[in-house]
Amino acid sequence: MTADAPATATLAEIERVLSRVAYLAGRSRRHERLMAMAGVPLDRAAVAILRHIAESEPLRPGVLAVRLSVEASHVTRQLRQLERSGYVIRVADPDDRRAQRVQLTDEGLAAVGRIREVGRQYLEQALAHWSAEDMRQLATLFHRLVDDFVGHAEDPLAPSLSA
Repeated sequence: MTADAPATATLAEIERVLSRVAYLAGRSRRHERLMAMAGVPLDRAAVAILRHIAESEPLRPGVLAVRLSVEASHVTRQLRQLERSGYVIRVADPDDRRAQRVQLTDEGLAAVGRIREVGRQYLEQALAHWSAEDMRQLATLFHRLVDDFVGHAEDPLAPSLSA
């Protein structure tokens, strides 16, 4: 066994667990139940866009698509749904009056608040037996993980993985 074998096994375990968490967090039934509890009849893609808009300044749809790493047409369809639902509006871009930015309405801000609260309650129930220190440590490591993922999001795969 080489010195790299424990690290490789650990990385394989991390990948396995992250895949499982992503699967569990993204299940349709769970999403539908949480949205029903929040009173927000939106699909997962629309909720992701709504949450992203809430965490930033008003954005151009193209910028939003780039930040979410999706096609612009996908964002356009979702924004139409969010506009029809009264959650977002388009406003003039102060830097270019020909362009538009998307921002939350008061109703959209309230919907994001309800979504976050239901999600927080779900986590609170799931992690009820965790100590406060364990939760702080998990939050710290998740922030670090996300920062590292974002930092490497556009890096091409290593040659050994593409073969």
